[in-house]
Amino acid sequence: MSAQAAPGQDRAPAPDASASGRTSGGLRAALAATTTRGRSFLAAGIAAVICSYVLGQSDLLRVGLLLAALPLVCALVLHRTRYRVAGSRRLSPARVPAGSESRVHLRLDNVSRLPTGLLMLQDRVPYVLGPRPRFVLDRVEPTGRREVSYRVRSDLRGRYPLGPLQLRLTDPFGMCELTRSFSAYDTLTVVPRTEALAPVRLAGETTGFGDGRHRALALAGEDDVLPREYRHGDDLRRVHWRSTAKYGELMVRREEQPQRAGCTVLLDTRADGYYGAGPDSAFEWAVSGAASAALHMLERGFSVRLLTDTGDSVPGPDALGGAQQSPESADAAGLMLDTLAVIDHSDGEDIAAAYDVLRSGHEGLLVAFLGELDDESAATVARMRQRTTAAVAFVMDGAAWAQDAEPSATDDHVRMLREAGWTALPVRPGQPLPDLWRQAEQHSSRIQGTKAGA
Repeated sequence: MSAQAAPGQDRAPAPDASASGRTSGGLRAALAATTTRGRSFLAAGIAAVICSYVLGQSDLLRVGLLLAALPLVCALVLHRTRYRVAGSRRLSPARVPAGSESRVHLRLDNVSRLPTGLLMLQDRVPYVLGPRPRFVLDRVEPTGRREVSYRVRSDLRGRYPLGPLQLRLTDPFGMCELTRSFSAYDTLTVVPRTEALAPVRLAGETTGFGDGRHRALALAGEDDVLPREYRHGDDLRRVHWRSTAKYGELMVRREEQPQRAGCTVLLDTRADGYYGAGPDSAFEWAVSGAASAALHMLERGFSVRLLTDTGDSVPGPDALGGAQQSPESADAAGLMLDTLAVIDHSDGEDIAAAYDVLRSGHEGLLVAFLGELDDESAATVARMRQRTTAAVAFVMDGAAWAQDAEPSATDDHVRMLREAGWTALPVRPGQPLPDLWRQAEQHSSRIQGTKAGA
């Protein structure tokens, strides 16, 4: 680990590290920080002094004074200790899938010219990440450092703060213990688990940069070329001499600008559409499925947007429609995963807001992860197909997830979506997304075959 703090690293001196090293409250705080052993010695000393007065034993008086003075002297020495230390934290990695581990590296630097005594380093972590880590550090030499690490793991996605780092000072006899806190903290992001999906071909789908996806700016001959001014580094073979003579400055032909195929991943977050809670619930399956589908389409070169039933979209409503507007795949993937890490149920009862967003423009591929639908929501989802070139829906079977013996209307709603042109599949507990993804391709192939035969 380098001696320099990396970007995003928690590196901050303790509030008391710049001067005397005293905690707020001064000597009174030091006396209040005596340990059980220190209080026991103090009580025993006071009792011995009282007994010596009652019994008239001078030797017992000396013992009592020694017992009572020891914790007081330790508190005074610890109070006047002038340690100057700096702490740092580094997460490796700072973003992990649910169920995976991240390692937290801690470093303590003694920036003073005096050695430290016995130190205990403690980091504050949420209970879902595991027990609070504690490390006992022996004497740290002047300008020296100590490095320790621990692991954290969570089965629940979310954003979890780590810190602030706490440092406990204690005397060699264990009579007094002071706690000093650093100010900075880091955040561990636990994103949904993702699964690798096969590169299937869906009905109406075009590849991310396939044939017909390039928009040429000069298609009708030399007179229709749209030039631009010459920039440093441009190839001189692209100089357009006619425009150069016309404008009086060096002009070059524009390059063809590729148009990326668009894909919208729709995630239904309505609380009424899902049953259960926890890592194995239907909602977590849908969130994980949306993350897997988004990453898969980004890897295939698509411009991907994440849309929820509330109409909120990530990376934004203008993300689709061209390479100039689309963020880099790695940035888009990180943004979507960070959003899905903290996404929760909405209070909505329908998907009309998402339909309004899709209705405003012509979408490419639409992949939807839907909770249990009612008749009105199913009709709204069916109308979404009119604005897409291809549409795939994974619909949660509420009765199966709730382990209800009564049949649900999921099959009827899936049939309604298929009649509207969707590739729709019901989702039941225990069904992995990769298998359903391949089934979607088979269903889509049957639709293509039926249309070709007609």
